Amino acid sequence: MQRRHLLSALAAASFVPGMSLAQEGKPLRIIVPFPPGGATDITARSLQESLARILKQPVVLDNRGGAGGSIGMAEVARAPADGLTLGVATLSTHGVNPAVFSKLPYQPLKDFVGVTEIVKAPGVVVINPAVLPVKDFADLVKHLKANPGKVSYATPGNGTIGHMWGELFKSSTGTSMVHIPYRGAGPAINDVLAGQVAVYFDQVASSLPHIKAGKLKALAVSWPGRLDVLPDVPTYAELGYKQANEPSWFGLVAPAATPQAVVDRIQQAVAQALKEPAVRDRLAGQGLYPSGTTSKEFNAQIVREIEKMKRVAEFAKISLD
Repeated sequence: MQRRHLLSALAAASFVPGMSLAQEGKPLRIIVPFPPGGATDITARSLQESLARILKQPVVLDNRGGAGGSIGMAEVARAPADGLTLGVATLSTHGVNPAVFSKLPYQPLKDFVGVTEIVKAPGVVVINPAVLPVKDFADLVKHLKANPGKVSYATPGNGTIGHMWGELFKSSTGTSMVHIPYRGAGPAINDVLAGQVAVYFDQVASSLPHIKAGKLKALAVSWPGRLDVLPDVPTYAELGYKQANEPSWFGLVAPAATPQAVVDRIQQAVAQALKEPAVRDRLAGQGLYPSGTTSKEFNAQIVREIEKMKRVAEFAKISLD
């Protein structure tokens, strides 16, 4: 009788969030599909210690950068669906890449199950005021319409988030600009600061120091409301361009056949970690805002992002195959 009660208690415990006996103690590998030091890597590292404590298992980060995140995501797709391998999905890997590549080494909707959105990252459109002396967003749109194809905007490269944001801006406002792709964000923003290119679409965190220094001027942000760090800068929605008002994001995905109970356990652990002040402070320092959505919500979000980016790619005729 006592043995039967003990077995029943152990079985019940395995379904309690954070107490999965099948996973506890075994290393959880999180594949980061970009090199160390970027926002994707920082997001994962901000959670690493807290997740290990909450889940009662070591959390190991594995950076597998290359091909716009495709190499790392393909590794996640091939991993056993045992709840011990996850990947950090981004707007690039699960929005832009499916829209601009007809062939990928992974299928974003079939090969993964969304676990949770970890954070959102607001975007911003900035100009070099020494090159383009417009006073606000409306003035920029007016200037572009009066000078079609005469103003250029820089991005980290073809098919990057900055490129898609720039094309979304153009389609939303009915304006025309020349795209200047660079090999990375560093060279792109350096040329904007140097006055070689007038406009740049970026995440707030990257451009904020230059905005504060007066070297760049922020005209609009993609966020539900005005940001505390840029209280005088309106949102795209305020300006009447709701379709351009969605920020970037980072989340977790697992191989498609991962049991839902395991997915939910990890989602709940992430949500718990995101409530910790130390974690929130680390993320806020990078311009990242905690989320922690459910698996169902995150899966639906990925579908929406792919559809949206496909529309942008079709508008701009972007194909990188």
